[in-house]
Amino acid sequence: MAKFNELGISEPVLRAISEMGFEEATPIQQKAIPLALAGKDIIGQAQTGTGKTAAFGIPMIEHAFPAKGYIQAIVITPTRELAIQVAEELNRIGQFKGIRSLPIYGGQDINRQIRALKNRPQVIVGTPGRLMDHMRRRTIRLEQVRLAVLDEADEMLSMGFVEDIENILTEVPAKRQTMLFSATMPKAILDLANRFLQEPEFIGIKSREMTVPQIEQYYIESQEKQKFDILCRLLDIDSPESAIVFGRTKRRVDELYEALTKRGYSAEGIHGDLTQARRDLVMKHFKEGLTEILVATDVAARGLDISGVTHVYNFDIPQDPESYVHRIGRTGRAGKTGQALTLVTPREMGHLRLIEQVAKRKIARKPLPSFSDALAGQQRVAVEKILKTLEDEDIHRYKSIAEELLENNDSTTLLSAALKLLTKEPDTTPVRLTEENPLRMRQARTSHRKPNRALDRNRNKYYSRDRRG
Repeated sequence: MAKFNELGISEPVLRAISEMGFEEATPIQQKAIPLALAGKDIIGQAQTGTGKTAAFGIPMIEHAFPAKGYIQAIVITPTRELAIQVAEELNRIGQFKGIRSLPIYGGQDINRQIRALKNRPQVIVGTPGRLMDHMRRRTIRLEQVRLAVLDEADEMLSMGFVEDIENILTEVPAKRQTMLFSATMPKAILDLANRFLQEPEFIGIKSREMTVPQIEQYYIESQEKQKFDILCRLLDIDSPESAIVFGRTKRRVDELYEALTKRGYSAEGIHGDLTQARRDLVMKHFKEGLTEILVATDVAARGLDISGVTHVYNFDIPQDPESYVHRIGRTGRAGKTGQALTLVTPREMGHLRLIEQVAKRKIARKPLPSFSDALAGQQRVAVEKILKTLEDEDIHRYKSIAEELLENNDSTTLLSAALKLLTKEPDTTPVRLTEENPLRMRQARTSHRKPNRALDRNRNKYYSRDRRG
C-alpha cells in the first residue's frame, strides 16, 4: 500500500488527508490518483467502501483554483444521501486549499440551493434530476467545467437516469477530463463511456477485494411468518453495537422499525419518503450511537458513509445480486471484521445461489435460533455489564448496601436476582408483517408505466426496472 505523500499530492491536500485520519491509499486510490492528476480519463470499477470518493476527489481538489468563483467540476450521483456524503468528503479534502463543494439534490428547497450557489462553490455534487432543474433555470452553468465525475454509474442507469446524464454531459465542454466509477461494468456502462470519455484508462479492483472477505456471511432459511421473531432472536444473541437491517420496500421498513421499537429495541427507519430533515436526524442519531439499529431500503442506504457498523441483517433478500455486495459492504470497513446474515424463504434459495456466484463466495448456513439461544445471549450481556461496572466504575458507595443484603440472603441468590433485573428477556408478542412477493412486486411496479430497459447481466436477459428518484 502506497503512502499518500508518494502520489504527488500537494501539501494543503496532504494536511487535510492527515486530519481525516487517512494514512495509506487504498488500491483504487493508489491506481487512480496519479492517472487523474495527469489529466487522464478514467473508468474505475469499485464498490462503495473502497475509497473511490477520495480516488476522484483528491485530483479534483488539486485541479481546482480557489480564486476562480465559478463551477470548475461536477460529480453526478444517483441519490441525495450519496450527494451529501461526497460533498462532505470533498469539503474536508479541500478545506486547506479553499475549495468549496455544494450538494444539490431533490427534496431540499431549491430556493435555498439557489442562495447557496451565490457563494460561488467550485464543485457541485448533485443528483441528475435536480441538476437538470438548475440548468433549465440557468442557476447552474457548466460551460467552464473542466472535470466531470459519474459516481455509482450502474445505479444511475438502473434508476433510469441515462438520458439526464447524457443531457448534462452534453452541456459540459468537450475539452474536459471525465471519470466514471461503477461497481459493475455491463454493456450499457461501457457504451456510455465510449460516448463521453476520451481514451480512458481502466482501473479494476480484484474480486476478492470487492467481496470484502473480512465479513462473515451466513443465511438462515425460514418461512416468511417466522422472519421477524428470528431477527429479534439474532439481535438478542448478537447484541450488536451498531447494525443495519435491510428491508425491500418503504412499507417494510416502516413496519420493521415500528415493530422493533415496540419490542424494546433502539431502532429508526430511513427511506425515500421521509423529509430531508427527518432523514438527517435519523442519520445523526445512528452515527452518534443514540440509535443502535438502522432499518433501511437499498436506495436510502446507498453510499451512506457510516463507520463502526458491526452487523448487517438482510431481512429481505435483495432482488439484484450486486445489491448484496453493496449491502454487506456497510460493515467490515477499515480492516475491521463484520457479520452479515440473510433471511431466506424456501422459494428464494435459487436466488441465494445466484448471489453466491456473483459474490464469489459460499454463504454458510446457520440453524434457526431458539428462544433459549436468545435468552442466553441477553444473559451474557447482563454478565458483561456487571463485569464492566466492576472494572470501570466506582462502586464503593454501594458496598454497605450489599453487605446488609448478604446478612439475610446468600450471595448466589442475590446475584441471580441482579442478573434477572439486568437481562432483557426475549419478547414473544405476536407481530404480523405484510408478506411481500418480490416477483409480484416487480410486476406491480412496472405495469402502470413505460419501463426503462436495463441489462440483467447475470440472467442474460432484459427485465423492467422502475425509475426511482
